[in-house]
Amino acid sequence: MRKLISLLILLCAAFAPEAAMAQQTDPREMAVRKLLQSTIMINQMYVDTVNIDRQVEDAITGMLSKLDPHSAYSNAKDTKKLNEPLQGNFEGIGVQFNMLEDTLVVIQPVAKGPSEKVGILAGDRIVSVNDTAIAGVKMSREDIMSRLRGPKGTKVNLGVVRRGIKDVLTFTVKRDKIPVNSLDAAFMIEPGIGLVRFSNFAATTRNEVVEAIRKLQAQGMKDLILDLQGNGGGYLQAAAEVASEFLPKGDMIVFTKGRGGMNMGEFRSTGGGLFTEGRIVVLVDEYSASAAEILAGAIQDHDRGTIVGRRTFGKGLVQRPIELEDGSMIRLTIARYYTPSGRCIQKPYEKGDAKSYAHDVIDRYNRGELTNADSIHFPDSLRYTTLNKKRTVYGGGGIMPDIFIPEDTTLYTSYFREAVFTGLTIQYAFLFTDEHRDQLNRFRNVKDMVAWLKQQNLLEQFARYGEQHGLKRRNLMLQRSAPLFERNLIANIVYNAEDQAWRLQYLSTVDPAVLRAQQMLADGQSYPQPPATTDNKE
Repeated sequence: MRKLISLLILLCAAFAPEAAMAQQTDPREMAVRKLLQSTIMINQMYVDTVNIDRQVEDAITGMLSKLDPHSAYSNAKDTKKLNEPLQGNFEGIGVQFNMLEDTLVVIQPVAKGPSEKVGILAGDRIVSVNDTAIAGVKMSREDIMSRLRGPKGTKVNLGVVRRGIKDVLTFTVKRDKIPVNSLDAAFMIEPGIGLVRFSNFAATTRNEVVEAIRKLQAQGMKDLILDLQGNGGGYLQAAAEVASEFLPKGDMIVFTKGRGGMNMGEFRSTGGGLFTEGRIVVLVDEYSASAAEILAGAIQDHDRGTIVGRRTFGKGLVQRPIELEDGSMIRLTIARYYTPSGRCIQKPYEKGDAKSYAHDVIDRYNRGELTNADSIHFPDSLRYTTLNKKRTVYGGGGIMPDIFIPEDTTLYTSYFREAVFTGLTIQYAFLFTDEHRDQLNRFRNVKDMVAWLKQQNLLEQFARYGEQHGLKRRNLMLQRSAPLFERNLIANIVYNAEDQAWRLQYLSTVDPAVLRAQQMLADGQSYPQPPATTDNKE
């Protein structure tokens, strides 16, 4: 009830100045009072007991559901989970883990984290927490995480089963702040060319990117591939900070407009960036969204780099988080953002129809947009030009890349999809890693590890494992999807044995977007030098 009252006070405060000026009751204020009166009457007079908290949450969710697809409500528990990846840390024991046959298996302890300090190793099975069994008891992942996490400085006793040791080991771990990094990887993909990939735009992203660029420049980086594939966005401020590392001082990065087209603010490059001269290629796909689109749009509009991949998600709305007193939160759309050329890249939506909006990527696939650039059509009303070279770009539905990379669907089969969706490829990859951990630990670079893995007949071994776990063997589909199986299994084994950076180094050798970026840079086709074609829909 207090939650609703807090919200209504905010609403009344917002309407009060206008009502006072009108010297009469504002209809909107009357509507708010009606909502409060209805809630009080239901709570006090309804024939059966009412869960008023649930009623209020349903009312808030219902109101927001009639707006745009990105205005949303989250309760206190969900708000905390949503904020952790963007805040840059949480408090816990510091392990990356997976659930394998109802048992928590450590993929990697966080470097210099509390678990690593006491001796927890990759491959360990955590079977109990403070004498409570968590293995083999069908405990939910959330329940397990709630037992492992806790305030910094508190201690937790873990029962651990380790391969090759008969007895259960006991470790006492002192919880600490665990960093949540945006940066997935930064490495030299070939002499002179560095690759930086990050998964979101959080409070720590700018510092992580700066550190990565400095490290790569020390290794001789002259050109940069910025991988934003799958990057779902985050803080607008973080996107502006990262963009400032690539754009000259004063260059527009993004501006926002609110109700009635009112200017809400703008972000310009602060200057002094670490990489304002070298060539840049930005990789995007249909899951690159929000802040990722701000960065890609700014680089494209200023002709600072080349965008390679597929049309981005198309989220051009700005949400303001409104905290309620019980820790819950409303994320309310207050503005639209525009790239430097004036593009709003928000894709079309119908208010109240979140289902169709969520189905958009599937619709793109069905229309052939992910496999053929000619299937993508923009009206002339959405045509804009870049600020320096006056190239044609489009708004109204994501960032259209300069160079289109089709999604290769020819290798997909129902057999491969079932293997992946049931989790069997992940399970087999971990078991293989566990059985060959000593051998895998001997490798000092990803190239040698991958070369060894390609000699292990992984495809046949997986097919047998799948049959043992209910996946009917289908030889024709197995052979057709062989490259996908190899890529999936090797990537997961490399990740289990080492880390995400090694996994991405391997995947970069088979990623068509990365390979095209390398070729463009080798051929001198990327900006600041113009590509061979200026057709936006190549």
